[in-house]
Amino acid sequence: MEQPTVFHRILSHELPADRVYEDDQVVAFKDINPKAPTHILFVPKEFVGSVADLTPETAHLPGMLVMKAKDFAAANGIEGYKLVFHVGQEGGQEVFYLHLHLLSQKKLPEKKE
Repeated sequence: MEQPTVFHRILSHELPADRVYEDDQVVAFKDINPKAPTHILFVPKEFVGSVADLTPETAHLPGMLVMKAKDFAAANGIEGYKLVFHVGQEGGQEVFYLHLHLLSQKKLPEKKE
């Protein structure tokens, strides 16, 4: 990795993001160019560029992201959704930092403050 990606900068709080979930393993935030009423990105705090870059040591990350997305959807009453990993530029990956898209036609409930 030559330069930090936009996701590195979001994780370090250098750039703002509409965060909807965070724990010690992952940050989830709304996509700035949503393709569905709910479009959340789940980004691991451990860097891997893409599914294509996984190693035996990082092979657990996609499953962890899927579990976090599943739990997030259940906690927010989202029953139907699509989960997507883009792999490489030809696969539609725009940010070269492993991340999972959760897309749903059901709108995410508004935050209560």
